[in-house]
Amino acid sequence: MSETGNRLRKLLESPNFDPQNYVKHLSQHSDGDRDLQEHRQKIQNLADETAQNLKKNVYKNYRQFIETAKEISYLESEMYQLSHILTEQKSIMESITQALLSADKDETSKEMQAAFPKDTEELKQRTLTSLLEKVEGGKNIMDTPGRHLVYNGDLVEFDVDNMSAIQKVHAFLMNDCLLIATWLPNRRGTVKYKYNALYDLESFAVVNVKDNPPMKDMFKILMFPESRIFQAENSKIKKEWLEILEETKKNKVTKDRHKKEEEAPTSPVRAEVSTNPFDQEDDEPAAAGESVNLSPEWIQELPEDLDVCIAQRDFEGAVDLLDKLNEYLKDQPVTQRVKELRLKVDERVRQLTEVLVFELSPDRSLRGGPKATRRAVSQLIRLGQSTKACELFLKNRAAAVQTAIRQLRIEGATLLYIHKLCNIFFTSLLETAKEFEMDFAGNTGCYSAFVVWSKSAMRMFVDAFSKQVFDSKESLSTAAECVKVAKEHCQQLTDIGLDLTFTLQSLLVKDIKASLQSYNDIIIEATKHRNSEEMWRRMNLMTPEALAKLKDEMRSCGVGSFEQYTGDDCWVNLSYTIVAFTKQMMSFLEEGLKLYFPELHMVLLEGLREIILVAVQHVDYSLRCEQDPEKKAFIMQNASFLHDTVLPVVERRFEEGVGKPAKQLQDLRKSTRPVRINPESTTSMV
Repeated sequence: MSETGNRLRKLLESPNFDPQNYVKHLSQHSDGDRDLQEHRQKIQNLADETAQNLKKNVYKNYRQFIETAKEISYLESEMYQLSHILTEQKSIMESITQALLSADKDETSKEMQAAFPKDTEELKQRTLTSLLEKVEGGKNIMDTPGRHLVYNGDLVEFDVDNMSAIQKVHAFLMNDCLLIATWLPNRRGTVKYKYNALYDLESFAVVNVKDNPPMKDMFKILMFPESRIFQAENSKIKKEWLEILEETKKNKVTKDRHKKEEEAPTSPVRAEVSTNPFDQEDDEPAAAGESVNLSPEWIQELPEDLDVCIAQRDFEGAVDLLDKLNEYLKDQPVTQRVKELRLKVDERVRQLTEVLVFELSPDRSLRGGPKATRRAVSQLIRLGQSTKACELFLKNRAAAVQTAIRQLRIEGATLLYIHKLCNIFFTSLLETAKEFEMDFAGNTGCYSAFVVWSKSAMRMFVDAFSKQVFDSKESLSTAAECVKVAKEHCQQLTDIGLDLTFTLQSLLVKDIKASLQSYNDIIIEATKHRNSEEMWRRMNLMTPEALAKLKDEMRSCGVGSFEQYTGDDCWVNLSYTIVAFTKQMMSFLEEGLKLYFPELHMVLLEGLREIILVAVQHVDYSLRCEQDPEKKAFIMQNASFLHDTVLPVVERRFEEGVGKPAKQLQDLRKSTRPVRINPESTTSMV
């Protein structure tokens, strides 16, 4: 770097650098625009050099970054394993301590109950009554005879979907039900809580939730079709809740069974034999249900493992566990225990489906293209939700395409914008089609949904296309080039078996038709204006270069015999009106052929016919009105040029572009055939 560059770098890197003073000083001491441009170039060179140095540093340390990231990942895994081992050891120690304490507590409680049985029951009821007096709306709970308090304590309720804390609650476990009360923010006297819910012990199941910091010391209560998650103060209290809840539920079941046995008649009653074959079939699974082995550890921990997989966004692992369970229970009888397990698993499946649906929602980030949705789509298909996966995938891609089109900046020429628009839209459509074919290869029923979606996406594209091309009143040549670009991009979709050309044409036909008719009216008005000023004089192009340029233009229009109408020097034996009309009409024909498709056949044909009639009628009128023999002969020469040279070129070019002859143009040429006339006559056309 030069010495000037070093000084400039030090100046810009100084901590006291003031941009405003620097620019002010620079503008005052510069000799003009050239100095400012040179100084700007120096700053730009310095910026480019700085960017290159930064890029080199990134490349230099890139491998080290990767290795460091791997080491961090390994260390994180080891720390997690270590934490898991410590947690297990802690839980073992706590269980041993709890076992010892519970043994002592059981012995003491048995002695106390044997000594004072009635006092113990009365004490529990009095305790429950005193506690329920603190619950707003809980006075009627004590109306049930024999109900007493077993356990109570504070808990924190968490949201099942996003695992965020909702509220602080106080739970009252009684011998036949569970009461959940919320804390009152504004306490009134002795009332601390507000009644929230009361659950019968037989109406819910209790599930342990594996610790996954910061989510720890939690357990879940399942009440079909919903569930609630609570967090205890520590692992010891959580364990107490789980054990006491399970023991209380068992005690209630045992008590209810004994009560039914006592109420049953003691006299011998002959067993009633059912003659209903459906009853026999229902009894068979229950009898055979004892053979279903649900004791493997992975089945026992399946609900908790599914909760962990969903929380850690391990969707593949969750679906793998579900497939493993379905395979295990495939040929097994449906017993009560299997039904309970299915109930727990179905709740997790619902949660997993909701998370996957949220992953595919348009509210999520749309970056990454169609491949970013593959993970959620594949897991929904494995869960048997292929229709929902198809619908959500297509909605996600529609939102992505719409966002990409909206973010496209409208700048520069219209044709440049259309190139960018077509590139973005058709590339997105092609990528979506390939990803759809890959994800839904085994679901052929979803392909019709993709075709319908493609048509709706094409409408979105045409709206943006027409707004920029047709609503802004661009010239016909620009519109023709834009439509040509769109057709070429649309044709690329046929490589994957998707042909949307007809859809594109049907959506554009209205705007193209209006554009052709508008340009047709402009040409007719321009021709009439030139006809009003026609003097029927030969063209003088003044310079050989201008004559050569006109010859090239006529040659490009397809008029190859134009040489015979050029004279000596720079003269052309045709009028300016006829030459201008020829160039304008051939230009209209070429642009119309670029826009052509079958629905526009008659529009283009009638437009050409109207334009030609204007010129022919003007020549015919001039021949009838002109009295000068020389001018009459010159007009006849122009009429012959139109009939014998221009009209055949129009017919031939139209047939080449369309693929079939233009009968209307042929009939028009025959009906306007010029004849050799007597200069004194007023008859000109047949």
